[in-house]
Amino acid sequence: MMLDLGPFSNENFDPKKWINSACQSRHPQDSLDKHLVDTEMKLQMVSEEIAASLEEQSTAALLRVPRATRDVIRLRDDAVSLRSAVSSILQKLKKAEGSSAESISALAKVDVVKQRMEAAYETLQDAAGLTQLSSTVEDVFASGDLPRAAETLANMRHCLSAVGEVAEFANIRKQLEVLEDRLDTMVQPRLTDALSNRKVDAAQDLRGILIRIGRFKSLESQYIKVHLKPIKQLWEDFDSRERAPKSASEKNEMERTSSGGDFQSVSPAVPFSSWLPSFYDELLLYLEQEWKWCMIAFPEDYKTLVPRLLTETMMAIGANFISRINLAIGDAVPETKALAKGGVLDILAGDMQKGIKIQTKHLEALIELHNMTGTFARNIQHLFSASDVRVLMDVLKAVYLPYESFKQRYGQMERAILSSEIAGVDLRGAVIRGVGAQGVELSETVRRMEESIPQIIILLEAAAERCINFTGGSEADELILALDDIMLQYISTLLETLKSLRTVCGVDYGGDGSVKKEMEKKDGNQNARRVDLISNEEEWSIVQGALQILTVADSLTSRSSVFEASLRATLARLSTTLSFSAFGSSLDQNQIINSSVDGELSFGGRAALDMATLRLVDVPEKARKLFNLLNQSKDPRFHALPLASQRVAAFADTVNELVYDVLISKVRQRLSDVSRLPIWSSIEEQGAFPLPIFSAYPQSYVTSVGEYLLTLPQQLEPLAEGISNNEINDEAQFFATEWMFKVAEGATALYIEQLRGIQYISDRGAQQLSVDIEYLSNVLSALSMPIPPVLATFQSCLSTPRSKLKDLLKTDSATQLDLPTANLVCKMRRLNLDS
Repeated sequence: MMLDLGPFSNENFDPKKWINSACQSRHPQDSLDKHLVDTEMKLQMVSEEIAASLEEQSTAALLRVPRATRDVIRLRDDAVSLRSAVSSILQKLKKAEGSSAESISALAKVDVVKQRMEAAYETLQDAAGLTQLSSTVEDVFASGDLPRAAETLANMRHCLSAVGEVAEFANIRKQLEVLEDRLDTMVQPRLTDALSNRKVDAAQDLRGILIRIGRFKSLESQYIKVHLKPIKQLWEDFDSRERAPKSASEKNEMERTSSGGDFQSVSPAVPFSSWLPSFYDELLLYLEQEWKWCMIAFPEDYKTLVPRLLTETMMAIGANFISRINLAIGDAVPETKALAKGGVLDILAGDMQKGIKIQTKHLEALIELHNMTGTFARNIQHLFSASDVRVLMDVLKAVYLPYESFKQRYGQMERAILSSEIAGVDLRGAVIRGVGAQGVELSETVRRMEESIPQIIILLEAAAERCINFTGGSEADELILALDDIMLQYISTLLETLKSLRTVCGVDYGGDGSVKKEMEKKDGNQNARRVDLISNEEEWSIVQGALQILTVADSLTSRSSVFEASLRATLARLSTTLSFSAFGSSLDQNQIINSSVDGELSFGGRAALDMATLRLVDVPEKARKLFNLLNQSKDPRFHALPLASQRVAAFADTVNELVYDVLISKVRQRLSDVSRLPIWSSIEEQGAFPLPIFSAYPQSYVTSVGEYLLTLPQQLEPLAEGISNNEINDEAQFFATEWMFKVAEGATALYIEQLRGIQYISDRGAQQLSVDIEYLSNVLSALSMPIPPVLATFQSCLSTPRSKLKDLLKTDSATQLDLPTANLVCKMRRLNLDS
């Protein structure tokens, strides 16, 4: 049986715990005494084993001590001898280092002298060779061996660079420049012939000659010169078609008009917009052929030569291209085509006759031409895909350069187009008609306003689409400004129309509630008589027409909100499609180039180089402005049309104000003279028989108001359902209830205002007014409206006999009364509360 000695080595060893633990671990059948005896015996045996082991190990250790001492002494002696040897070696190394440094320095000086001697030798050889070359170069030129002449001139330039700026060789330097020009001149005719007749070997040899003398620019210019002529001939073919009559009748017409001194060019058989694709096709075919030929003839240079040819071509025809685009745009619209040769640029410059405006067809024609150029540009990207990105970017800029003048004026064009289109929308204001026709006029005007809203939104959406199609979104900032201004112009027109509707509705009140003085000067008392002549049916037709204006405000608010959200979505798309957005506001060409993987372009799907981005490279200030706009558009609080959004809200408020004035107008008319009714101050008449001192029925002014209020929900509900688009009846009901409460509250306020204007009221008048107020209170209750405390106070104080009014004010129920109103009633009834 093993004994665990681990606990004995613990610093916190407790013998009692250990013994108790050992006792607990005994077998239940063993007696405690026996278990303790066994445990004691085991401990003694273990202690004896430990003592014996310790004694054995101590003896062995004592025997190893002398041997270890001898080893330590021997190691110490070895270390002393080693230190002495190392010290001796270090001294020898120091001596060797000093002598070696002196030797190396001497060798370095010798090497420098040697290099100088070799350079002097080579320079002397170059100088001797330069003198010899200078004396024999004329013989080389006389031999007509152009490669040998190029090699000679190259050697002369090498020798000149070796000898440096030496005065003795200044004449040779000038001679070399003259000879290089001479050789260049001799090469040009042969190079022209080789390029024109596609002689590959000759072209390669001549290229080698020009490269040998550093005249690659000469090769490039000659290549462009040779091939630019046939390309320009393709371009000028359109003018030749335009000038040449196609039939005898056309020729006679030209002779007739020219003899009369009023020459007009005969219209081309094919318009420019139809001819341009064929020009692009022929030009692309020509460039493809040149690309293939140059790959063989100039394998090192074809990636720059052919793109440079296209760039120079577009620069050469650029001014004429712009003119042709301008004329083609003018021909798209009969009005500008009939007057004279001219287009958008002439209209913007004010050179056309007054009354000629830019139309949508002008811009559509421009976009059509731009799309043709875009197709050609994509083909060019594919053809020149092996070229360097910088080269390709320069080519594409040149291809689109003729449209830059139009893109810079895009905002101005869009404003002019939208202003002209809005002017064509029927938004004439309402005019006052005879009695019985105001409702019809009102309804027709509201119909025109409502129908104009989707028309205007369609115009704005078309403008946004044109901006993307033509500028790729690079003029989005100008578009936003133009749309905002146009919306302001349109809403201003709507507000002017609302002013005319106020007059037709008979609510054109001044600050004091009276009809405006201008109308009084024109109509005198006719306006008041016209109001009296208006039938109940006509009144309700005016109310219905006025309520329809709410649909105008709702339509304008919802449609403008949807359009603005669509505009924000468009700006969000631009922020991802315009590649410069990834570079922040510090847009430059190098970033765009570096964004391509290893400088290579991908032509799957979307064009690899976005032309809107490339255009913005040249206008960094505009790029930063557009970047800031696109960045702001990501904020949910951003308003794409900030001024228009505010004006739409103002228009809705104005509409609500007009509708309220119309709905409250009848109430205002019926309650206008309530405070001055003679019945309030009437005295009880004495008769032979007792009669009621007041009428048991409410008066006509309050019954007409009550009937009007009770009928109003029937007029509101159909309109509410139309505004809520029949989505949920609860919404329609809420709309009708909201306006019902608004009118009822207004009517109550007007009535209370009239009641406060009563100076004196007799007992008979008080009883009659109490009946009137009770009727109106019942109407309000029927409409589920709470009775205002002021009106309830009037009712209580007027229905109470004058003698008991003081007691009423002293009872507990007086706490429910409006005390200022109660005091006013006492004053009206000539009751002194102080006595």
